Amino acid sequence: MSLTMEEQAKQVSVGSVNKVPMVKYTNVMKSFGDLEVLHGIDLEMQAGEKIALIGPSGSGKTTIGRMLMTLEEPTSGTIEVEGEHLWHVEKKGRLVRASEAHLHQMRTKIGMVFQHFNLFPHMKVLGNVTEAPRKVLGLSKEEANDRAIEMLRKVGLADKLDVYPAKLSGGQKQRVAIARALVMRPKVMVFDEVTSALDPELVGEVLAVIKEIAEEGEMAMMLITHEMDFAREVADRVIFGAEGHIVEQGPPEQIFENPQSERLQSFLKRIR
Repeated sequence: MSLTMEEQAKQVSVGSVNKVPMVKYTNVMKSFGDLEVLHGIDLEMQAGEKIALIGPSGSGKTTIGRMLMTLEEPTSGTIEVEGEHLWHVEKKGRLVRASEAHLHQMRTKIGMVFQHFNLFPHMKVLGNVTEAPRKVLGLSKEEANDRAIEMLRKVGLADKLDVYPAKLSGGQKQRVAIARALVMRPKVMVFDEVTSALDPELVGEVLAVIKEIAEEGEMAMMLITHEMDFAREVADRVIFGAEGHIVEQGPPEQIFENPQSERLQSFLKRIR
């Protein structure tokens, strides 16, 4: 899984004309045993850009997000965040697998919100949101509390500081999870099908929070979603994947109103 410096230089030269992307995938492949789920993905996200990944189940879109979240390691290829390799470091003129310390440092740039909240059941809402900034960023209790309350206010839950997760609705739990990610002030946020575990009547409140965050424009956001109206409304660019390939990408109006590939046309017909 190592690349020569010459190979690395070729990759860098491609994007050297433009500013360094916030996120860059270069020829990324991923296999689980004999099953190859991603086939040479090339993808860039700019600072502040909002992209939506759409596609059928099994298309590889969640795997793309999980690799950026350092939950799945690429089989080959490279991923960079702000021009720095995520899974690799340079050693003796070659790129080799990064240490856990490097991955830990890189994770501070990346926020993530999952389908199933993953809140600590034994901690109240405030404790859930302050745990990472205190342990990972080294903030004082007061600093972490101030930052957490600000983020909980942003997601409409400032009145739930002393409530345990078991007492919250699914939508409220997901909004706490969003606040917990935002409190780390990441450069890029990954939202992985964040509404798929919610009852239909709770979906709107979570999407409204994400839309509000997106409109602030500060963070790059990767939205892995099956909510087509949401993708159309929030994303700057929509990327359609199928069978482990990026098939088509473009502005929402182009993807949804004038799809070019037969595969995307077929996909949109089935979900409408």
